[in-house]
Amino acid sequence: MVKVRETNADDYDAWLTLWKGYLDFYGTELDEAVTLATWRRVLSPESGLFCRLAETEQGVVGFAICVLHEGTWVTQPLCYLEDLFVDDAARGKGAGRALIEGIIAEAREKSWSKVYWVTRTGNPARALYDQLAVVDDYVRYRVTI
Repeated sequence: MVKVRETNADDYDAWLTLWKGYLDFYGTELDEAVTLATWRRVLSPESGLFCRLAETEQGVVGFAICVLHEGTWVTQPLCYLEDLFVDDAARGKGAGRALIEGIIAEAREKSWSKVYWVTRTGNPARALYDQLAVVDDYVRYRVTI
């Protein structure tokens, strides 16, 4: 059974292990200051970032970090699911689904207007995403500064 819950300060070590796995999955590294700033922001009630954890009897096995923000076409907040990761050993056992469904349930409960995310074309998790959401026809552009 997978439980989805809010993050608290005591979760740092478990989250950090998963965060490092997430960065490895995407073949990237971040400065430790960025990681610490992310952690502080997900705990801060003043931040638009929040984190939910997936927990099983084995402990914390996954996380989702979201950005709650305003939009110009709606009056209720939008929820951008920016980061989602489940430990290799726990994949395919419902943690990813539980995280997404938990965020969607929270969005309904709090009357957010939408939950959305982007992913790479070849991400194997798309098999799950296709069951939970509709792929739209938007193309993402970016300018890295």
